[in-house]
Amino acid sequence: MAIAPITGKLRKRFWLDLGCALGLGVSAGYAFWYGYHLKALERQENYYIKLEKERAKAAQAV
Repeated sequence: MAIAPITGKLRKRFWLDLGCALGLGVSAGYAFWYGYHLKALERQENYYIKLEKERAKAAQAV
């Protein structure tokens, strides 16, 4: 009873692993960018706008 040789398994598995890694990596990158980073950037910008308005109001009062 001979065991059939396994041919091409490594190559097929490599492309599957590479495709999954790239797909999941890009998806995670988009999720971070649009789910966290842009919201944090907007909060930061709003904070600086608020500070600038307060600074301008204080300068007017003087």
